[in-house]
Amino acid sequence: MRVERHWWNGNRSLGGRRDVYIRTDGQRWEVEAQAGGVTGRSKVQQCPSQSSAEILANAWRGGRPEWRELTT
Repeated sequence: MRVERHWWNGNRSLGGRRDVYIRTDGQRWEVEAQAGGVTGRSKVQQCPSQSSAEILANAWRGGRPEWRELTT
């Protein structure tokens, strides 16, 4: 799967960092919410479409506009 979109909350501390990813293989979509950086906790949810993945990612970000989108 490749990362289509990636946001983070801008907090550089390991305990405070939060990331949300949208990934796809061209047919399947998933959203991952990660807390505490690469070694922290994460939750992955499969989505039936890109639009549902976008909706879920926005919900997991809490609709906060201050989250930064990272380019891959």
